[in-house]
Amino acid sequence: MKMKKLLSILLALCLVLGLAACGSTDEGTVSDSPSDGGSVSDSPSDDGSSSSGDTLKIGLIGPMTGGLAAYGNSMREGFELTISQINEAGGILGKQVEMVVADDQGTDTECVNAFNSLVSQGIKIIVGSATSGCTSAITGLANEEGVILITPSATADSITTEDDYVFRSCFRDSLQGDIAAAYVASMGYTKVGTIECSADTYSMGLVASFTSACEERGIEIVAAESTATMDAQDFTNQWAAMVSAGAELVYAIYYYDAVGPFLIPQARAAGYTGAIMGADGFDGTLDYISEGTDLTAFNNVFWTNHYDPSDPSEATAAFVEAYEAEYGTAPMSFAALTHDCLLIVQTAIETAGTTDDIAAVRDAMADTSVVYDGVTGTFSLDATGTPTKGGAIIEYYVDDATGTVSQRLETTISADELT
Repeated sequence: MKMKKLLSILLALCLVLGLAACGSTDEGTVSDSPSDGGSVSDSPSDDGSSSSGDTLKIGLIGPMTGGLAAYGNSMREGFELTISQINEAGGILGKQVEMVVADDQGTDTECVNAFNSLVSQGIKIIVGSATSGCTSAITGLANEEGVILITPSATADSITTEDDYVFRSCFRDSLQGDIAAAYVASMGYTKVGTIECSADTYSMGLVASFTSACEERGIEIVAAESTATMDAQDFTNQWAAMVSAGAELVYAIYYYDAVGPFLIPQARAAGYTGAIMGADGFDGTLDYISEGTDLTAFNNVFWTNHYDPSDPSEATAAFVEAYEAEYGTAPMSFAALTHDCLLIVQTAIETAGTTDDIAAVRDAMADTSVVYDGVTGTFSLDATGTPTKGGAIIEYYVDDATGTVSQRLETTISADELT
């Protein structure tokens, strides 16, 4: 009897402990290494809804790790700064905005995983991704799920083609290529070459746009070369072809991790002394110049960008000042464009008067009559959800005072100048 009574007591005790364990939660903790596609929330999760109580969750997809992490981290910092300002001012419709980050590592597959992870958490508004290739992988999913997707920097024309759930705060490549060609024509160049990645949507699209715009202006394409990947490290043959063809300027479309250590230094090593022109993917190059590089290689290098950090306009100057105070450096265009994404979202939510009816928010975002005073300029969205605006031409140069490569505004070209 005593043994049976003792066993009964032990069984009851185990049952109580088991129930207590089942009822415990991790509320209030944050995981920095999630297993659901790379999503990281900066505050504890609730019932999974994107809008719950006094909180509005907005997702952010970008390359937080990998070769293009500078883009993703710039987006994240721009997001953090902007929502801190929004929240300090009372939030959106009284709700505090929470950022939920998902790392796509700069690959299409991980971008899809990141999107699915955010959607599984009930998030209905997503900012991202950084590149055209990754963003192209999730535009169809956004429309299928009825999730608003607004990209700060995916410039391929194919990203937004109709009135749907996909938007952006950047210009499209057909406009960016036209801006570059307009600048080339203004400088009097008549013979140019191009180098592209034959497997990348962004690179091929921009070169095609630039080529067409040059032909319209009577500028001859004397050589067209390519590489198989965007992270190519050997451009020797491509630059040799440019020298042989007598190109006065070469339009080369790659990201900073190839531009700084390989593309530009190898051009000069191959004997090419002409102008080099790139696009917004050059942003971040100055942090990727290899030690020991002849810095004079970066003279006579230009690239199109979405804005100029030295722009004295009120919106730009205020953002740059706040960003520099917070992070100690000038914001890349990815941070500025992310701010403008959130400006568009905030305006639409406040116009719709709801954070729950995403279709109504989408409809407000699709209103082409709304004028936004953004960090990257004053603009409206067209019928496909893309801004109509001009761009800045940025120049690299060797700063004799510091002995480093710096950048400065060369000129700006408005959309009106292209018509």
